[in-house]
Amino acid sequence: MAEETFFGYPRPDGSVGTRNYVLVIPSGFIAAKIYESVPGIRTFVTADTGSGRTKRDRETIARTFIGMAQNPNVAAVLIDPSTPASGYPEMSPEKMAAEVARTGKPVEILDPAELGGTLQATVKGIELAREMVYQASKARREPCPVSALTLGVKCGGSDPTSGIAGNPALGYMYDKVVALGGTAMFGENTEIIGAEHILCKRGRTREVQDRILQVALDTENRALSTGNDIRTVNPVPSNIKGGISSLEEKSLGAIHKAGSAPIEGVLEYGEKPGCKGLHFVNNWMSAGSIFAGYCASGAQLALFQLGGGGYHGRSILSPSTAPVTPLIWCTANPNTY
Repeated sequence: MAEETFFGYPRPDGSVGTRNYVLVIPSGFIAAKIYESVPGIRTFVTADTGSGRTKRDRETIARTFIGMAQNPNVAAVLIDPSTPASGYPEMSPEKMAAEVARTGKPVEILDPAELGGTLQATVKGIELAREMVYQASKARREPCPVSALTLGVKCGGSDPTSGIAGNPALGYMYDKVVALGGTAMFGENTEIIGAEHILCKRGRTREVQDRILQVALDTENRALSTGNDIRTVNPVPSNIKGGISSLEEKSLGAIHKAGSAPIEGVLEYGEKPGCKGLHFVNNWMSAGSIFAGYCASGAQLALFQLGGGGYHGRSILSPSTAPVTPLIWCTANPNTY
């Protein structure tokens, strides 16, 4: 039987990209000007580069930046250190560059203090970016094994079609990818509540099972600490309008997007899977953050499975926050389609 493959860009560390970008991190004036000037560049917009944050927050932000730069869809990286947070050890440009260099891809730091100022750093960045894009453009797609693929999935605008058809269809696909040796991630900690007792049984180890239950409990307790029961804010109004009656009902449909494979581990935001197979990610339900996190965790493709029953007649599509991970929209609702 022939091996299942996809056309991708092999990287020096053995990973495979579905795209072939040059990335500038983090966001800022220099990154924006390079992005505007050089086709083939990707960057991202963030209101938070870590300045004034706690050590834990800075570690999460740095892990996200580094993870995006290490993503297999990136061929080369430019780092702009001219942010107020760059003086923190966790946000050190040199540390970021060293982590990216471990993948074998080219990486350069644009330091305005060493280059004579912001204007000179921007000019140098454009020159470097043009050369990086030129070198990256020499790569050609090759047949690569599905075992090199990492996917991330989110459901949104959930309605009865989500749990009955849309999520199970993606779950079936997830099972296929995992069976072929690939890696798959799912998350949304609010939307396992009421179904966590079912989901945890799929944990490969007792530790994984306990961690899934703890994530659900912690999510409920955080809501209670603000004086709210999570069930008073989720399901959201569009879910209810679409035909979902309770958080438990929503969760029972939401977990279908993970298929039926054993769960190998529970990841924090932007954390990379330590092994192949299916992983649960402790992330929030917001599309604004989930796809960026999957990108940082190494996903070369992301999927957004929409219900949308409560949005009939209105657009619910939004741009992905993952600068180098393409987003595939899916739905089982004919009106949404």
